[in-house]
Amino acid sequence: MPAVVVSGSGENQEFEGRITVYVIVCVIIAASGGLMFGYDIGISGGVTSMDDFLKKFFPAVFEKKHHALENNYCKYDNQFLQLFTSCLYLAALIASFVASKVCSKYGRKLTMQIASIFFIIGVILTAGGINIEMIIFGRIFLGFGVGFANQAVPLFLSEIAPPNLRGALNISFQLFITIGILVSNLINYFTANVHPHGWRISLGIAGVPALMLCLGSILICETPTSLIECHKVEEGRKVLRKIRGVENVDDEFDSIIHACEMAKQVKDPFRKLMKPVSRPQLVISICLQIFQQFTGINAIMFYAPVLFQTVGFGNDAALLSSVITGLVNVFSTVVSIYVVDRAGRRILLLEACVQMFISQVIIGIILFKELKTTGDNLSKGEAIFVVILVCTFVMGFAWSWGPLGWLIPSEIFPLETRSAGFAFAVSTNMLFTFIIGQAFLSMLCQMQAGIFFFFAAWVIIMGAFTWFLLPETKGVPVDAMVDKVWKQHWFWRSFMVEDDRPDVKVV
Repeated sequence: MPAVVVSGSGENQEFEGRITVYVIVCVIIAASGGLMFGYDIGISGGVTSMDDFLKKFFPAVFEKKHHALENNYCKYDNQFLQLFTSCLYLAALIASFVASKVCSKYGRKLTMQIASIFFIIGVILTAGGINIEMIIFGRIFLGFGVGFANQAVPLFLSEIAPPNLRGALNISFQLFITIGILVSNLINYFTANVHPHGWRISLGIAGVPALMLCLGSILICETPTSLIECHKVEEGRKVLRKIRGVENVDDEFDSIIHACEMAKQVKDPFRKLMKPVSRPQLVISICLQIFQQFTGINAIMFYAPVLFQTVGFGNDAALLSSVITGLVNVFSTVVSIYVVDRAGRRILLLEACVQMFISQVIIGIILFKELKTTGDNLSKGEAIFVVILVCTFVMGFAWSWGPLGWLIPSEIFPLETRSAGFAFAVSTNMLFTFIIGQAFLSMLCQMQAGIFFFFAAWVIIMGAFTWFLLPETKGVPVDAMVDKVWKQHWFWRSFMVEDDRPDVKVV
C-alpha cells in the first residue's frame, strides 16, 4: 500500500512501500510499552481497594472504609494513599526530559530498553514491599520507566509508519494501554480473594509487559530517522527498505535526509521551542495533555473500583464493573484504529466531547439527587445505570482523546524539535495525571457529585479549542506539517512568518 506524501512545492507524490510483517512486529513490541503503562493505571486502583493492602500500609484508611457511618464520598480520602498512585507520574514528568535527550542522541530503541529496566526494578520493589517507603520508591522507578517509554514509543511508531497508516499504527500504543488496563482489572478481580498477598501478585505481574519490551526490543530495528540523526546513513537506508518492503526508497530517504540536515542546524531544540514558529505545535501538544486529564478519565480508571463501591457495589462487584469498563475501553480503541485515518482527528474529538459531556452531566445529576453523604447507597438499578453511563463516557474517550492525545503531538513537530516538543507533551501529561491522581479522592470528598459537573465543564472548553484551534493532520507526512498545516491555518499561520528554518522541500 503506497504512502502519500505532499511535496514542498505543493504537488502530491507517492512514496513506494507497503505495510510489512516486520513493521507489524515492531509495532506490537514497541506498543508493549503502552501495556506497561495501562497495566499500572488499572492495577493501582484495584490494589488500593484491597483490604489486605490497606491493613498493611494504610490502616487508617482501612478503618475509615469499614466505619458504619462514614461519608459515602470520603471512604478513601487519604493523601498518602493518593501519593502511592500519583508519585509515579511525578517521577515520569522528570524522566521525560532526560528521556528526550537519550531519545535524540542514542535512539528510540535504546530509550525503550532503558524504560523496561526501570520498570522491572519498580516491580521488584513494589511487589516485594515491606513498608510504605519501599513501595513509594518502587512507584518512582515505575514512573521513570513510564516517562522513558511514553517519550520513545509514540515517536518510534510515527517514524516507522507510512503516512496513510500513521494514525492507526500509532494508536496501537493506546490500544495496548487499554489492554493493560483490562488485564489489570481481571487480575485484580481474582487476586482480591487471595489472602493475604493477592496485592503482591497483582503488582508483580506488571513485570511481564516490562520483560516483553526488554527482550522484544532486541529484535526490532531503530527508526531510519534516528539512524540518520546518529550519522548511520547507509544503515538508515537499509532499514527503510526493510520496513517499506521495496528497494526503491530514494524519495522518502531523501526527504528524511533533508529533515535531518535541517534539524542539525538547531543546536538547542528546547530554545527553538520557545520561538513563535514553534508555538502552534507546543500550545496544541500541551493543551491536549491537559484536556486529556481533565476529561476525568484517569480519575475513573485509577479509582474505578473505589467509585463503584461509592455508588453501592460490593468489593467483588466493583472490580467486576471495572472489568466491564476495561472491555469497553479496548473495543472502542479498536474503533479509533479503524476510523482515525478515514474520518480524521477532529471529528473524533468533537463527537466525543458531546458524548462525554452528556454522560458526566447525567452521572452528576443521579449522584446529586440519590447518593446522600451518609446512609444508603444507590439502588441496584441506579448503580447499574451509573456503570452504563461510565461505559458510555469511557467509549467516547477511548476512540478520541485517549489515543489522539498521544498521536497528534507525535506527528505535528518538525524533526528539529520533535523529541524536545514531545518531551513537553509527555511531561505535561504526567504533571496533570499526578495532579488528578493526587487530588481526585479529596475532590470527590469535598465536591461530591459536583466533581462530574467540574469535569463536564472542562469538556466544553476542550470542544471549543478543537473547533477553533486544532487543524486536521490526517494523511499529512510528519515532515510536511509546516507547509501543509500550520501555514494554511487561519490562526496559526500568523506565527509562521518568523520561520527561520531553511526552505526544505520534500522531493
